[in-house]
Amino acid sequence: MNWTRRLILIALVAFAAALGGTYAGRVLFAPERQSETELHALLHRELELDAAQEAKIEAIEQRFATRRKALELEMRAANAHLAEAMEVEHGYGPEVTAAIDHTHKVMGEMQKETLEHLFAMRAVLRPDQAARFDRSVTRALTPEVR
Repeated sequence: MNWTRRLILIALVAFAAALGGTYAGRVLFAPERQSETELHALLHRELELDAAQEAKIEAIEQRFATRRKALELEMRAANAHLAEAMEVEHGYGPEVTAAIDHTHKVMGEMQKETLEHLFAMRAVLRPDQAARFDRSVTRALTPEVR
């Protein structure tokens, strides 16, 4: 085997090892999904919802998913506007300030609507289910305090 072929083989092995390491790192060491996943798992697996509750919560989740996508798009646009303003002003000028204010407004809307979504789902639950849901929400909001 000549030197060029050996070099190509080594490069291919190194590339495959890098891909494998990246995949293993993402699968084995990825952070746990955030609280939303935990809450949805609690709702759908542990709270033993009846059929009527499942249907109501599904409708609530579908409405929120649509609104959330719209807010995420608005957030991307706000971030793009901020980047544009920073590129133009190269400092903390009036356009950057306005872009930051808009970004904060959109983030606030997302937080408010997420909480409205949680409270709407909670309203569907029986008192015993709501108590477990509340504990899960508290844990999700205060992970380092536990």
